[in-house]
Amino acid sequence: MDGQTTEDGVRVGGDARQRFHDARGYGHPLDGNDVALSNVEAAHLLFRGDLASIDGMDFRTFLADREPGFGARFLVYADLRDRGFYLAPDREPWWHDPGDGDFVVFPRGKGPDDGEVKHRVRVVDERTVVPSAGLADVVLAVVDEESEITYLDVAATEPAGETEFDPPTDVEGVLLETRVLVWDPPAELHDRGFYGQPLGGRAAEYDALQLSLLEAAYLAASGALVLGDGAGVEQIVERGRAVEGERFDRRLRVYADVESVDELGHSELLVRTLPADHEFAPRDLSLDVRLAHGVRKRMVFALESASEDTIRWLAVSRLTP
Repeated sequence: MDGQTTEDGVRVGGDARQRFHDARGYGHPLDGNDVALSNVEAAHLLFRGDLASIDGMDFRTFLADREPGFGARFLVYADLRDRGFYLAPDREPWWHDPGDGDFVVFPRGKGPDDGEVKHRVRVVDERTVVPSAGLADVVLAVVDEESEITYLDVAATEPAGETEFDPPTDVEGVLLETRVLVWDPPAELHDRGFYGQPLGGRAAEYDALQLSLLEAAYLAASGALVLGDGAGVEQIVERGRAVEGERFDRRLRVYADVESVDELGHSELLVRTLPADHEFAPRDLSLDVRLAHGVRKRMVFALESASEDTIRWLAVSRLTP
């Protein structure tokens, strides 16, 4: 069986509707028994030997004649087919409700006519960048230089939790270069509130708690911490900006937005703060997810909104389709 190229794909006649679409979920029906295939579907049928040629081209010639990025999309399409899924291009007329992905993947045993989507997949090369704007509720199929595929599930999320801990007030601290030191701290500040790290071990002669500038700024703003040298929250924030630049302001906004000891104390999340216009490097994104998985946490990215009034949260996890 041979195919003929069209403006947006390949047309196949004969018994193609019964053989390819009805039985195996390829393409979409045309008049009679003809089927319209996307280029990646046609390439897969050539690869399997179900099509003899397309305009006289065999698989190798057809593959070499495609647009940039086609090779990565073909690898992902073939991988998902090998895993037992039917899938279709995420565009009309192959799929009636198109999004911004490359493929819609249907649950095992179902196809385009069932109307149920399991995953919406976007294929990315690990050397490209992925803008964070609009990124949500999609599976990124990251193809590396060795043609290995990593699937990352990206979902909009909203961290939530509650705590019954009320921090003590007027705790005195001293602003040092990159931290605040609290002498003779109330035990519950660390034991129940999970703030800071004790200075020294069990044999230490002095009882002191080291607070990060981030923790100190938050506690000072809430009235729990006062600085004995007359400095206030403004001085702590200025010091934080001197150390980290604008990243300190982003982290402080996120830290103040997640006020739950239930979340932070039990370390359920690994949170990275990013500017609103951040572009993800797929390789770095995979490394962050791997790091979070290795310490049994969920990787979450907190992105500033353009107006700086809200925070957009994205949870990213590794997926095995």
